[in-house]
Amino acid sequence: PSDYEDPGSVREARGIPKEAYACSQAKGQKAHCKKAEIMDKKELRQFIRNEKRQYSSSQLEELSLSVLSRLNGNEHLQRAETLLMYYSLPDEVNTHAYIDQLLTEGKKILLPEVIDGENMVIREYTGKHDLKEGAFHIMEPIGSLFPEERYQEINLAIIPGMAFDGNHNRLGRGKGYYDRFLQKIPQVYKIGICFPFQLVDEIPTEETDIKMDAIMG
Repeated sequence: PSDYEDPGSVREARGIPKEAYACSQAKGQKAHCKKAEIMDKKELRQFIRNEKRQYSSSQLEELSLSVLSRLNGNEHLQRAETLLMYYSLPDEVNTHAYIDQLLTEGKKILLPEVIDGENMVIREYTGKHDLKEGAFHIMEPIGSLFPEERYQEINLAIIPGMAFDGNHNRLGRGKGYYDRFLQKIPQVYKIGICFPFQLVDEIPTEETDIKMDAIMG
């Protein structure tokens, strides 16, 4: 999609052979690539974690605003009435203020809640009172449970990830929560969002991995 900046274009412009590379871009610098053809999922996650450590909280916040600005102009988001969002962790594109903005625009916001070692449910978010502080100071949704028989009402899903590639593949944190849940809403248009340094040339995939419809980073 037009919102995805293919790391391959960076690779080709620099004369790098066509292999699998993980690419990142620091503020005010050209993108740099690291050969990733032998990286498995675990190694790629660690590579991304190392990249994140190079950024300050203020830099990540600035990158978040840039990503969300582009997301806000997306036609699928503008048309959507019921959205599956996520309440961001410190190392994810910051959605906290943006979710409240979407509420003021009249959109119904749903947030995921992990309920056991394999599954998550979704709950309605109508304001900060629908959150509570959980383990590790992570804010968790406590709003009304959104029943599975109403999942067909969801128009759009905004999905975080550790990394995404040009084939719309997503690398999660390794637990498979989103991959299992997204099987329940196959009709929903899925946009993966991330920081620019989380866009990679290729992600190793398995049959159970769910592709995104678009990527923004």
